Amino acid sequence: MVQQYAPTLQRVLLFGLFFVLLFLGFSILKYFIVPVLWAAIIAYMTWPVYLWVQRRFFGENRPTLNATIMITLVILVIGIPFIFAIFMLQLEGRNLYFNLQKQLFSGHIQVPDFIRNLPIIGKDISRTVNELSADPNSITKNVAEWIQGHLSYGRFVLSEISRNLVKLTFAIMTLFFFYRDGQLILSQVSRALEMVIGPRVHHYLETISETTRAVVYGVGLTAVAQAILAGLSYFVADVPNPMLLTMVTFILALIPFGTPISYLSVGLWLFAQGQTVEAIGVVVWGLLVVSSSDNVIRPLVISGATKIPFILIMFGVLGGIASFGLVGLFIGPVILAILLAIWREWLHENVQEPIAAIEAAPETKS
Repeated sequence: MVQQYAPTLQRVLLFGLFFVLLFLGFSILKYFIVPVLWAAIIAYMTWPVYLWVQRRFFGENRPTLNATIMITLVILVIGIPFIFAIFMLQLEGRNLYFNLQKQLFSGHIQVPDFIRNLPIIGKDISRTVNELSADPNSITKNVAEWIQGHLSYGRFVLSEISRNLVKLTFAIMTLFFFYRDGQLILSQVSRALEMVIGPRVHHYLETISETTRAVVYGVGLTAVAQAILAGLSYFVADVPNPMLLTMVTFILALIPFGTPISYLSVGLWLFAQGQTVEAIGVVVWGLLVVSSSDNVIRPLVISGATKIPFILIMFGVLGGIASFGLVGLFIGPVILAILLAIWREWLHENVQEPIAAIEAAPETKS
């Protein structure tokens, strides 16, 4: 009797042990999920460059050297502009503070009529500005009180910065191994999925790859292009702190309908300052060029068969940020888009199989 149920009991124990180990493995690795996701996104976006480096330098027999060169390129291409952007943001932030302080102490801040007449908030904004103009020294006192009351939050921010630097280090380390062993990892995952799903898995993987490319390149490159184009108009219109506004535009461009908020706000500010020509130029450039760039870039990186509903992208971005933080800007839409792609492939497969069976059936003679 025991021998009869021994194979079943053995399989149950093996499955139980497997799931226990899987749970323990997740408990250990859950702290590194975000760095691994960032590394995966960067590796995916730069993989064509890595293949070029592989062909150009050491070939397939020296993956460690190829990965080292690629990591160096990523640090140079991403790290140096990032450091420059931080420097410019710091400089422009300091200038913004001194200009605001100068205007407050001069007492010449005037609230535009269209802001003063805004419903609900217009009167409050006007009253606050008038109070600050009447007693500029109160700002220093209020800021000091605010800092004193938020010291614990400041310590929290510093700890978050330190934690993010550690995550960045782990992301770079993971990225190195993705470059070096990425093809081996993909091959093993493909074989494992084929044993579970069957030969159809290769078509699923191709669809997932195309969908991921559509989301990552479509969202990322579009945001970069729109931020650069909008930033050009800020520089030409001589808007104060153009680099800061360009970075804000990039962040807003990652969110659906975020880009118009940026350049329309700048246009309203220019109009309030009496720079009507510059305001019209920024808004017209934004409507005709910045927003239209989305229609030019997306077809270049997204095939016609990969149609992702706008509502899915919006829910993916917002839900991804809520679940994963900044990396959720990409991970959220990718996950939902992959689920949509699998759903479409499953429906296509279930429709095609009966048709193929009917076509393969022998014709009956009447």
